[in-house]
Amino acid sequence: MRISAKKLQDYPLYLRPFFWNQNRKYGMVLKPALLWARIPRLFTTVALLFGALDSRKSVITPSLRSMITVRVSQINWCEFCVDVNSYIYAKRAGEESKLEALSEWRESPLFDEHEKVVLEYVDAITFSDRQVTDAEMEELRKYYDEDGIVELTGLIAFQNMSSKFNSALDVPSQGFCRISSKKT
Repeated sequence: MRISAKKLQDYPLYLRPFFWNQNRKYGMVLKPALLWARIPRLFTTVALLFGALDSRKSVITPSLRSMITVRVSQINWCEFCVDVNSYIYAKRAGEESKLEALSEWRESPLFDEHEKVVLEYVDAITFSDRQVTDAEMEELRKYYDEDGIVELTGLIAFQNMSSKFNSALDVPSQGFCRISSKKT
């Protein structure tokens, strides 16, 4: 990592329950959390935004949310994000075959039409040489109302921020999942 984490006792007391919860859930504290927590107000804001986007009340299914975060992470070369989000996807979906084919989603018969429409939107937002087209937006409207599209866009934008943050600071994989971080 390009920036070091502080010792746990050097973080504010009010952040330690969050670290305890991560340790309980993942068996360790996540390295990006330790980096964001160097600036407690940023950490709190990021954690609240993530919580809102990963809500049980979301119109986007949990497994699709995880697939989206893995795809964004692949594009942005974030080893940590591919690792942890693949692990979460495998738990939510109960399978890994789609993860193994995710970098070739267009050619794969594993993905249904809904997933392909969403993944096209993910790619259009995430690749810097692309823009979302009116045709892509119309395809999304087959599956989501305007609030759902805003939520989907927010999730993709959040994961872009998160994976770019982790990639820039060279946050390594923490060994959650064996899926590689292939880019394309």
